Amino acid sequence: MKTYKIAVIPGDGIGKEVVPAAIEVLDTVAKLDGGFQFEWTYFPWGCDYYLEHGEMMPEDGIETLKKYDQIFLGAVGMPELVPDHISLWGLLIKIRRELKQSINVRPAKLLQGLQSPLRDPQNFDITVVRENSEGEYSDSGGRIHQGADEIAIQNAIFTRKGTERAMRYAFEIAKNSRQHVTSATKSNGLTYSMPFWDEIFDEVKKDYPDIDTAVNHIDALAAFFVMKPHAFDVIVASNLFGDILTDLGGAIMGSIGIAPAANLNIEREYPSMFEPVHGSAPDIAGQGVANPIGQIWTGKMMLDFLGHQHAGIKVLNAIEATLASGVKTRDLGGTSTLEEVKNTILKNL
Repeated sequence: MKTYKIAVIPGDGIGKEVVPAAIEVLDTVAKLDGGFQFEWTYFPWGCDYYLEHGEMMPEDGIETLKKYDQIFLGAVGMPELVPDHISLWGLLIKIRRELKQSINVRPAKLLQGLQSPLRDPQNFDITVVRENSEGEYSDSGGRIHQGADEIAIQNAIFTRKGTERAMRYAFEIAKNSRQHVTSATKSNGLTYSMPFWDEIFDEVKKDYPDIDTAVNHIDALAAFFVMKPHAFDVIVASNLFGDILTDLGGAIMGSIGIAPAANLNIEREYPSMFEPVHGSAPDIAGQGVANPIGQIWTGKMMLDFLGHQHAGIKVLNAIEATLASGVKTRDLGGTSTLEEVKNTILKNL
């Protein structure tokens, strides 16, 4: 039997509640499969750790994580006690960058039993491939002068290697989907980075003649997400554009609280990290009312990456059956607790 060693970082707030629920679901589907199992190792890193130790994770934390097959992350953030830039760059982005998790993948799908705020969503099923290591979120720039003369400079850095890597991954995904890739750009406003992005997209698509393509400016693409999300299959976007689009994807599903994400080291040299899109929600932490579906769906993405797509399908089917039966947390208009949602998913499995 294959054993996967998983580093678990529940993090802050509701992360400490939804992560154990998701692990119970993953252990159950592994037992049903019979061909693999998980070995979970917990790390108490996050804002509580920062308040005690002055750092979000130990100095040797990255070296520790390298020993594991994958990383399962809950949520990070406690803004009333730790500034967001400290919690974000001290843990989440540090892991993404130093473990070379250069691709971020986030699906947006109309789930059975979930009401989209859109009038006519038409069963959309979108996968956004986001460049995850550079672009607009590059740590390059600075501030000079004071008062009225103060200047802030933020540099967006795009490399051919990073851009092409994201695009090729999007095309590879599209082979097993509806064979269509849309590029998110803004070359009519960003005069250097986005024409560069467009040129590389034109080069890469020549290697995939069976895949249909389209190019949309990001502002129009955001509007199309609301007007006709069913028209999209795989979308490839820069770091900032992908971040915004995927939050919108969560919104048109019915709640950002159910959206999953994968930070992938596609070379498999280092572990990848799987996390839900939702935040730590400290306002509802400890009340037992958090929605565990985002974390459980994130576990499904980890199953897929490990090559257990059949088990992943079972998890997603169990989620949809749970929603269709009316068992939902209050963020989805229901009255069920986290425990009730988890137990119903387990029953459906």
